[in-house]
Amino acid sequence: MSRAHCWMSPAGGDWAGEQTVPHFQRDFDIRCEWGEAGATEVAAEADSCVIVDVLSFSTCVDVALSRGAVVYPYRYRDATASEFAVSKDAVLAGNRRTDGYSLSPVSLQSLPADSSLVLPSPNGATLSCAARGQTVIAGCLRNARAVAGYLQRVGGAVTFVPAGERWPDGNLRPAIEDLIGAGAIISVLPGRRSPEAQVAEAAFQAVASRLMQVLLDSASGRELTQHGFPEDVSIAGQLNVSDVVPVFRDDAYRSL
Repeated sequence: MSRAHCWMSPAGGDWAGEQTVPHFQRDFDIRCEWGEAGATEVAAEADSCVIVDVLSFSTCVDVALSRGAVVYPYRYRDATASEFAVSKDAVLAGNRRTDGYSLSPVSLQSLPADSSLVLPSPNGATLSCAARGQTVIAGCLRNARAVAGYLQRVGGAVTFVPAGERWPDGNLRPAIEDLIGAGAIISVLPGRRSPEAQVAEAAFQAVASRLMQVLLDSASGRELTQHGFPEDVSIAGQLNVSDVVPVFRDDAYRSL
């Protein structure tokens, strides 16, 4: 039975028996949907899935892979993460406030080449592990043009998944930096865009000339700055400075 015949809408409506589930955006080459449902249900209908978590998971993946490392995304920072890191002979990233490697891109700028890093995250890492697309990629502003070039080479439909953040109760908080990051990649792709993808592209184009300031002024950017990590925002806001295309295979993001 196809996913289209058993999918339940978040509101509880039953689309069973429908030939086309509108949420899947099947009529378009380039699609966009938020959060875990985007990474599972919508991405399952595409050839590629791009996880976009600008502040900071996807940016961390880009920085780490630029240094020759591999990154294992993991949902939780708990005892099971430590066990997973041991099983992969990898270093476990810690809390941003402690010394060592973490979800701070700054901390990864000294990561040794050929390192293996387990990077827990409730957003980008969680969605990476949940994604059902045939090819899963970590996209950000830094590697936007490189990711778009790869997607053009492999062809097929693409679902972009802005990761967003979490409210204290665990619910999704849509984060503009992730919508902008998705739009940066979409803006240089050919193909028919869904309205959702058009909005992401328009968001990027609206702020492209003042990208860094918008990131600093965003809720996520202000939060990082207030906690003493303004340089993380500066690193994340660099557009098209990386040629890295992080593809998720064998439990880890690896550079092509």
